[in-house]
Amino acid sequence: MRTLRMFGAAVTAAVALLGPAAPGALAAPAVPAARTESPSAPAAPGSGPTEAGTTFRTAAAFRPGQEATAQAATGDYLYWVFPADTGERPTVRAVVTPPAAALRHGPATWRIDVYDGLRRRQPCMYGTQARTVERDTAQVRLACVLRPVRGAADPWANDPLPGSYFVRLTVASLPDEDLGQPFTARLGVDVRDEGGAHAADGSLAVPLVPGATTADVAEAETSAGRTPAVEAAAPEDGWASTWWSDRWLWTAAGGVLAALAGVGGYALTRGPGRPARIPPGA
Repeated sequence: MRTLRMFGAAVTAAVALLGPAAPGALAAPAVPAARTESPSAPAAPGSGPTEAGTTFRTAAAFRPGQEATAQAATGDYLYWVFPADTGERPTVRAVVTPPAAALRHGPATWRIDVYDGLRRRQPCMYGTQARTVERDTAQVRLACVLRPVRGAADPWANDPLPGSYFVRLTVASLPDEDLGQPFTARLGVDVRDEGGAHAADGSLAVPLVPGATTADVAEAETSAGRTPAVEAAAPEDGWASTWWSDRWLWTAAGGVLAALAGVGGYALTRGPGRPARIPPGA
């Protein structure tokens, strides 16, 4: 029993020592619940662009936490671009104010789509990506929660990778009489850090940013005195280093607990110690 108490105390002490050094390192990763509520509004207004592009090449750039706005005509395609780094899970939110009800002739379907730096369409995990509204609807709220961004993936996979992400907003269907009517849009992106729960071995040479496809291109731009495209499109705090994730903390904690379990198992199975030798003639 004394051995068991000593083993239990050692395990408790190890967990206590690991806790302050890495808060939450031993907690199980949170599993997002299915989102069925109505999408909320975009992030608080920031210094985002007030116009949108009309193609991938002219997409208006903004960063998570900013709010992008635009005024356009129904039937136009609006494009924005934002950065997403390894371990992040972006949530794109849009609020569309359609034309006045008196100018509309029927229901309309609004839609947002998200593409990565290779212009591959990324599916939404949750959210209302498309919504059909009646002619008297004052606002249309859309949302798309992307999958967590991975540091690397197989060439044939469609996993999201660090780099630029394009958002396209348009009206998918509406009466022909309503084409060309003015509308306004607000767009924002929230980013949640998923940590090492979705970490992958390996990393890209450079993030998937249009105009910076290889590390050699970025080095050539630096030598020419220009800001590399990959740096110009980086998040506010720069691209994260790809070798570190909180999986190292899980590995270290598992190694310590395994060592303590081995010591405790040996103490339990070795049996009682040998009795002290009694001198002859005692």
